[in-house]
Formats: sequence, structure tokens, C-alpha cells
Amino acid sequence: MSFNLAIMLRESALATPESPVLFAGDRTLGYREVDEASGRVAASLLARGLTPGDAVAVQLPNLPEFVLAYFGILKAGLTMVPLNPLFTAREVAYHLGDSDARVLITSDVSAEAALAGAVEAGVADVLVVPLGAGPAPNGAAPFADLLVHPDSGEIHATSSDDTAVLLYTSGTTGRPKGAELTHFELYMNCTVAPQLFGMTASDVALGALPLFHVFGLSSVLNAAVRYGGSVALVPRFEAQAVLDVMERRRVTVLSGVPTMYVALLAAGPGGRDLSALRAAVSGGASIPGEVLRGFEEAFGGVAVLEGYGLSETASTASFNISAEQRKVLSIGKPIWGVQMAVVDTDGRHLPPGEDNVGEVLVRGHNVMKGYYKRPEATAEALRDGWLHTGDLGYRDEDGYFFIVDRLKDLVIRGGYNVYPREIEEVLYAHPDVVEAAVVGRPDERLGEEVEAFVVLREGAAATTEDLTAYARDRLAAYKYPRAFHLLAELPKGATGKILKRELRAAR
Repeated sequence: MSFNLAIMLRESALATPESPVLFAGDRTLGYREVDEASGRVAASLLARGLTPGDAVAVQLPNLPEFVLAYFGILKAGLTMVPLNPLFTAREVAYHLGDSDARVLITSDVSAEAALAGAVEAGVADVLVVPLGAGPAPNGAAPFADLLVHPDSGEIHATSSDDTAVLLYTSGTTGRPKGAELTHFELYMNCTVAPQLFGMTASDVALGALPLFHVFGLSSVLNAAVRYGGSVALVPRFEAQAVLDVMERRRVTVLSGVPTMYVALLAAGPGGRDLSALRAAVSGGASIPGEVLRGFEEAFGGVAVLEGYGLSETASTASFNISAEQRKVLSIGKPIWGVQMAVVDTDGRHLPPGEDNVGEVLVRGHNVMKGYYKRPEATAEALRDGWLHTGDLGYRDEDGYFFIVDRLKDLVIRGGYNVYPREIEEVLYAHPDVVEAAVVGRPDERLGEEVEAFVVLREGAAATTEDLTAYARDRLAAYKYPRAFHLLAELPKGATGKILKRELRAAR
């Protein structure tokens, strides 16, 4: 079946050509403008000698040029490889080489490391978006070169099963792997999931999540374009700046990871008119209950609806569909066309019940077709038609799923299973705690011991002894942390997810 994801942009441009699709600083870009400009990018890429199926890497923050490159790549029948702008030269080289990318689009902020990585990977064609950090380095061309060829109006007739985006996993359990997401998978995900909170052409979505991450790309950009809405781009998350954008652009849909909600809650509305906000979506990690309740109280009662997904599921797999039907701390029910299950270590499906914790499996239209050039890893992840997520959870009698923790984050202390998320929920309820992360550390006697890393509110006086006593009063003896570390901040990745691997390595 012939289908190209870029048809979303074309159809919205035909329906409402003058409607805004992007707000970026003082700029407003309409659908016809973005459709035509991305067509120029497509024509220019093909004129550079690329052929359908080739990969193009895009290493940009949330800028209009990211969107032009993305849809231009799709229109040309090429595969888009999103990269983190903070990558070092070594990381750039790895991703370019592993993805077989032939072109790299970056910015002058990232150009030095990007060009060094491109040289190492043997990628000679590098284009640079000027952000004012300096001239494009020797060996790179300006992004404007991708706008010189006229838009032919053509959208390449890709197969629905062709890889549209090669999205690399974070690599927390080894070297990053490229999840192959097809045109059909991405289309279905951005069509089905936004229906759950009624996305329409009148919505303005906050684009603060990195577009190089599946959450920002699929659940924000693709979703808005699919329904003819707008995206207010924010190149770098900073709470006060985000709140200013939300007020100025009358943002209606806020999507973020828990640490973003923590920061916005700490900043508070500050007298801004945020009355346009009607929906708040959380994903990427489990949101602490105290943060969820605090945000809803501070921001006018807008319900925070938690969902669940992975790079390998083109973003959303399950969702809480409304404030009336949600279950707090649940990741909701599978979205339309998706099935989820819980299995034990022998692969047996477990019945509902809080005591029946096992690995969460997913299957449906959103599951990747595999890891690029990784047949063994693909076979390990995709078994009997199910994606093995590596997440531990259970489902209740009503069909709602709950994530207990990552399989790799499970702490086994003296033979007892300890789920860090449970302990983190307790710590977040402490009035002096802003952020908390719990990990296991090796212990000769018990196998593993529970260890906590905490960020306190400004001016708070709690000590590690206070926190130990607080946790001991609220948790079973085998669960409470025996060691607390007070930090100024917790290490976070590009999407704001807390990096527990760095906490383990820093001990």
C-alpha cells in the first residue's frame, strides 16, 4: 500500500492554507508556507544525489528548520534520523555510521562537534542552520542551500511499511539502537492518541519537548499537523520562558515529562493568564502523585492525564482519557488498536491484580518493525508478536495498567523485590523534597541496598537523618533507603528524564 506520512501536512495545507502551524519567537508560519518550503527541501535533497530510502540525520533544537527538514525528508521518500544537539563528536559519528546517514543537518551551535563526527563517519554533506553562534565551519554548507530548488508539489509514493523515522533509543542498557518507525505506524499513533483528549484545528500545542524525541515528534508535532492545529516551539525548556509562551500563544495542550511539571509547579503561574489551557499530558516516566495533584491545584484544575509509550511504540501505547475516567498513578488503558499484557519470567500471562507484577508487553499498529541492522536485538524484543518493554507493571480488574518500575531498576534486597518508584512517591510527599530518585547499590550481605538521591526546596532544612526517619516511618523495613544523598540537581537527559545510570556511576 502506498502511503507517505507527509500527506498530513499537505492535507492540512489544502484545508486551511493560511492557518498557523508554527509559532517560533516572533515568527508565525502558516500551513501553505511550511508545505511549500518543505517541498523545496525535498527537491534540494534529491538534487544532491540522494535517492528514496537514504537516511538524513537532523541535529537541531525545536526550530522551524527542524520541521521543514522533517517533512522535506519524508516528501522525498528518505528516512529521517533525529539526533540530540548536545551530542559529542564521538556520539555523532556513532549515530551517523550506524544509521548509514548520507547527509547531516545541524546548527552553528553544534557544528564543531557535528562536523568532527561527520568526518569520522565519512559523511561529507553537512548543512548548518545559523543561530548566531558563528559562521558555518569549513566543509559545511548553509541550510539555505536546501531551499534553492522549487517545490515540485510531489510527495514520493512510499510504502506504508517503509521506514519514515529511524529513532535511536537512549542506550541506557547498551549502545543506542535505531528503532524503525514506519509511515503507517507514526500516522496511526498521531491519529488515534490525540482523539483521546479531543485535539482539533483550534488547538495550540506547546512544543517544549525535544522534537528529536518520540514524545515531541509524534505526540506533539505530528498530532498537531494531523489535525490542522498549531505548535508553539520552545527551543530550550526553562520554566518561566515556557509559561510566557503559554500565555502569549494561548496554549491549549501541554505535553511534558514529570520533571517539566515539577519545574512548572515550582515556578507557578505567576499571575499569567493561562486560561486557554484545557489539557495536560504527562509521559516519558511515572509522574509522582504529589506533583500531579500540586500542578492541578496551582494551574486552575486542569487535569494531568498520564500516558505510556516508548520509542519502539511510536510514542503512545496507553492513556488516561479524561479526568472523570482516569485512575491517578495509572498509565490508563491501551489506545485503540493496541493490546497490552503482563507476563511472568516464564512468559505466562498474568491475571489482574496488584500482586501479579510482571513485564508489560505491547502489540498493535504502533510497534516498530525492528531495530536497524540488529536482527538479534529485534528477535529479543519482538517475540510471538509482542514487544517486550522491559517495564514492570500490573493491570487491575478494570483494565487499567500500572507501571511499577523499569525491570533494570528493580532492587532485590535480601531476596525482597523493592520498587524504587514506590519509595520515590513517599519522598515526593515530604514538604522539603523537590525531586527524588532511588537506585540500588551493590551490597555484599544483601546483594543490593536501597539508596536515595534528593533535591530539597530552596531554604529547606531537612537533613539526611530527617529523611531517613521519614521514610522509615512510612515504608517496610526492607524498603526504606539506608543512604541519602542531597544534591543541588539530579542529572537529566535531553527530555528531562532523570538519568539513574549516572547516579549509580557517581557513587
